[in-house]
Amino acid sequence: MFDNPTIPDLTERPALVMADTQATRLSALAEHALDTSPDVAGRLLGEIERARIVPDVDLPEDVVAMGSDVDFRDEVGGRDRSVRLVYPNDADIDAHRISVLTPVGAALIGLSVGQAIDWQVQDGSVRRLRIVAVRR
Repeated sequence: MFDNPTIPDLTERPALVMADTQATRLSALAEHALDTSPDVAGRLLGEIERARIVPDVDLPEDVVAMGSDVDFRDEVGGRDRSVRLVYPNDADIDAHRISVLTPVGAALIGLSVGQAIDWQVQDGSVRRLRIVAVRR
């Protein structure tokens, strides 16, 4: 067997940090969405479960939180993107506001600048998303 650099290993996950009130709200949101979007809701619940939860005031500035403007690079596709991570009702792809209940949104939450995560997206392909900058 050989390593294929175009197919990242989904077993390695970077450490995540989430603010307490956001983790609580996101858990409720994901549980409510399990019937309509089971894959993404399940992934989001898994990310919340493995995250280190901190008081809101202790969340580092370089961590992706709800409402953050995030610059990230898709290292597999070679594309740079800038988005704002929002709750589903505020999503607007034309305005670069992506929902946390999308594959990319669920992948970004809790990451900090410099970290990367391998994530399967809607078309079944795997992307490596690296956080370049976070602004809140």
